[in-house]
Amino acid sequence: MPLRLVVIALLVLNGGYWLWSRGDLAGFGLAPAGLDERDPQRLARQIHPEYLQIRAEPPKAGASGPGAR
Repeated sequence: MPLRLVVIALLVLNGGYWLWSRGDLAGFGLAPAGLDERDPQRLARQIHPEYLQIRAEPPKAGASGPGAR
């Protein structure tokens, strides 16, 4: 019986920590520090998929196998 209470308490605490870390408890004033901070450099570092081109790589010298000619 006591072990069951410990397991239940740990599950409740784990669920509470998960909600707190996601910011779901911010309405109660319980939000982790840094939740509202943004990283403006991330937008500058994003890869634009419209700029990417897929190119076939030429076979290497001395290569053998299914892709070699």
